[in-house]
Amino acid sequence: MFDVSFTELLLIGIIALIVIGPERLPGVARTIGHLVGRAQRYVNEVKADIQREVDLSEITNLKDQISDAANSMKASLETATEELRKPIQETQDAFKDASNSVNSLLAEAKTSVKEAADGVKQIAAPASGAAAAEAPVAQIADAAPAAPAIPVPTASTPAASTPTDPVATDPVATAPVSAVPVSATPASAAVNPGPAESPADTAHEPPPPPVAEPKQATPAETRK
Repeated sequence: MFDVSFTELLLIGIIALIVIGPERLPGVARTIGHLVGRAQRYVNEVKADIQREVDLSEITNLKDQISDAANSMKASLETATEELRKPIQETQDAFKDASNSVNSLLAEAKTSVKEAADGVKQIAAPASGAAAAEAPVAQIADAAPAAPAIPVPTASTPAASTPTDPVATDPVATAPVSAVPVSATPASAAVNPGPAESPADTAHEPPPPPVAEPKQATPAETRK
């Protein structure tokens, strides 16, 4: 501790033996040993305190370094988080703007559809009224009975055979009967419908009386 060699210790002991004497030298040596041991313990305690302080300062420095590293890492994380948050916020803002635009477009479309529906209703209301007014007329026209067709004798229809006396053949009377136009008869019947005669009634009617044809004058009567 004090960097004292064995020779120096031997020299110090000889001087103490001469000065103190052989009787008191053992007590003085024990006292000096206690003092040296106490001083050594004190020095060891001081060294331990110094070492503790050194270790504490190192720990403090290490703690400071760790704290600085943690702060730096926290700052970098906050920076990275902020950088990531900005695009997300921009995306959210863009999505919100798009949603607002879509909502406005939907509102405009609903308004347009509603206006168009109101216009269609306004246009359809008079048409439905006119259709409702025309419906009774159509029902009356459908309910009216159709005029029956009146049979018209034509050239192909055989005349009723009636017994007549033989008469002279008249070239005028034997002329073929021309066909009667049929188109005018249904029109007149449709305009002025009258009581229709069934074919059975027509068959039971008596034949008209024969018309007497004028006789041709003979040459004898002409001379008279």
